[in-house]
Amino acid sequence: MNTLIKRLMLFGILAMASIALSVQAREATFLSGKPTIILVHGAFADSSSWNGVAPELVALGYPVIAAANPLRGVASDAAYLDALIASIDGPVVLVGHSYGGMVISNITTTGHRIKALVYVAAFAPEIGESAARLSTIAPGSTLAAALGPPVALPDGSNDLYIQQERYHKQFAADVPAGPAASSISQRPVTDKALNEPSGPPAWASIPSWFILGSLDRNIPPEAMRFMARRARSRHVVEIQGASHVVMISHPDEVANLIVEAAQSN
Repeated sequence: MNTLIKRLMLFGILAMASIALSVQAREATFLSGKPTIILVHGAFADSSSWNGVAPELVALGYPVIAAANPLRGVASDAAYLDALIASIDGPVVLVGHSYGGMVISNITTTGHRIKALVYVAAFAPEIGESAARLSTIAPGSTLAAALGPPVALPDGSNDLYIQQERYHKQFAADVPAGPAASSISQRPVTDKALNEPSGPPAWASIPSWFILGSLDRNIPPEAMRFMARRARSRHVVEIQGASHVVMISHPDEVANLIVEAAQSN
């Protein structure tokens, strides 16, 4: 079987899985009367980031989708999320981790019923700001030094990874070594995505909630506090000693904040 056929088969399987997720979320929303919660992972991670949070939300009766963020570019990733939101009947709560905050901030605010935005150790950009720029507005980020050699792509951009030997300390220092803190399955983000300017922010018209760790080495905590104040966040939770993956090390606190946002008026 040649490579093209294999890729077409894979795309077909992924498309069927996406349709199934949308149908399940639509049915669950109808039955529960609760908003669908879409969890958007960030760079150097994947949807398994939410393995501790999602079951708690499902147990409370919330329809949940852990979206596969493409990590290719802010506008294109937001368009992907827009398409997913459009497939869901009823209100939606968007939850973004890290670069996922860039994506949920750039969704289309018209035509969707988005009830709340929850930023989990995440960027909340103003128009014209990039993730790279926001990571430098306060001291504390050591991400740049932890990156490995860029992988050149055909379109002229580069895929970026965190060096495997530095991943645990950089990304998930408060998580025991093991699968949850492993660099093996990290998904790369393009340098284009990290440097792409944001469009008009969704948080300007949609209520927001923030949670962060005091020992985040990717996004400086003071930068996140600033973004939360600027977005007029309804509730900011800071976990002392938590790393960038606060949803893995403190899933209860993250789930509680998401529920608070989902139940808000």
